Amino acid sequence: MAKPNMSLTKNPMPAQDPNVRNKNFDEVALGYTAEMAMDEAQRCLHCKAKPCVAGCPVKIDIPEFIGKVAEGDFEGGYEVIARSSALPAVCGRVCPQETQCEGVCIRGKKGEPVGIGRLERFVADYHNANFTGTPEKPASNGKAVAVIGAGPAGLTCAGDLAKLGYDVTIFEALHLAGGVLVYGIPEFRLPKSIVRKEIEGLKALGVKVETNIIIGRTITIDELFEDGFKAVFIGSGAGLPKFMNIPGENLKGVYSANEFLTRVNLMKAYREDSDTPIKQNRRVAVVGGGNVAMDAARCALRLGAEEVNIIYRRSEKELPARAEEIEHAKEEGIVFRTLTNPVEILGDENGFVSGIRCISMELGEPDDSGRRRPIAVEGSEHDIEVDCVIMALGTSPNPLIKDTTEGLDVNKWGCIIAAEDTGLTSREGVYAGGDAVTGAATVILAMGAGKTAAAAIDEYLNK
Repeated sequence: MAKPNMSLTKNPMPAQDPNVRNKNFDEVALGYTAEMAMDEAQRCLHCKAKPCVAGCPVKIDIPEFIGKVAEGDFEGGYEVIARSSALPAVCGRVCPQETQCEGVCIRGKKGEPVGIGRLERFVADYHNANFTGTPEKPASNGKAVAVIGAGPAGLTCAGDLAKLGYDVTIFEALHLAGGVLVYGIPEFRLPKSIVRKEIEGLKALGVKVETNIIIGRTITIDELFEDGFKAVFIGSGAGLPKFMNIPGENLKGVYSANEFLTRVNLMKAYREDSDTPIKQNRRVAVVGGGNVAMDAARCALRLGAEEVNIIYRRSEKELPARAEEIEHAKEEGIVFRTLTNPVEILGDENGFVSGIRCISMELGEPDDSGRRRPIAVEGSEHDIEVDCVIMALGTSPNPLIKDTTEGLDVNKWGCIIAAEDTGLTSREGVYAGGDAVTGAATVILAMGAGKTAAAAIDEYLNK
């Protein structure tokens, strides 16, 4: 094994210039070269405890794959990851490694952690560019499983079950598979060609994908069982947007982040020939501070806005978005108005947005989440001139499935109740995971739930 590289810093990620990329939808991060990947891989100490593996929701053997990269065996590194992850090229780009595998990396105690996510992206891209074969389709075991939703949870569950020989059919409500990967995450963070490539790999394993099928309308879960499916996994995500219920939310020019991003990412509204155009706005306000807010703000900028504001009621320290996304947004010219909260959206005589009235906030004592509670500052109301407001306040599961499925318990937020260690719901043979259970969370946590449920379904069907 090569002598470890004891540099305290990661190899920097090559990226487009901020003043160029904020005008296009091409991928921002350009990826490591082979030399950079090998050099970064040599920063791994291969410690015996492997805290990075424990920090990974899908339990990739991270030191093993990094060891392969250090030796220049990039395909071998990919094969290690592929044992645990169905979507390595996706996770290498959008997984919050800084709070998971990299967050517990020993190298992070005295410097920066190993660039695990960047290396995962590198080997996945290497495989996709160089591998010309097709995965071997496993022998069928004669048992059929239905998966609802073609997002990260559903795709992972389907892939793991297909590898075990199950006849898996995914039912997707939209016209394209991928869930949040295609409608939510922008092209400049996750090129859709990569998502298509990952899905084609699952199809090669025998997974069937039926699009434009709305469970609860086109067909019910009860009817899936009647059709011969022996188990069902619900990975339908959380697509129902939340609003603030303040005056003016019905004005023209107010979007949920879900609608805005779906128009841009899935329906390509940024193209001149798009059938779903978005009016070019001059000044935009995005309410919220998570990754979805950053995505919406950066898309609005690329659509031609002169000024885009992030409006967030807590301080910058409490922003829930990934540090990398915040940094990229700042570099691109997004204005951050923290400790600010909207109280009304203002309109003109024609019913269009003309501004947003806000109030300044200060932080008080911690609330139940452990974060300091924002408190309005009396007499601090002020108006910001905008002609578009995007609400990025989170989402909850669509109630359609629970309303059309007898015996399926949900909590007060409408999330399906499922056992953490198996994904089993209150209904025999029905499992669930991802945002449909947790509410809006991360891609990798949804994938972890899909893996957990696949193992539990296999055990259930082989009792």
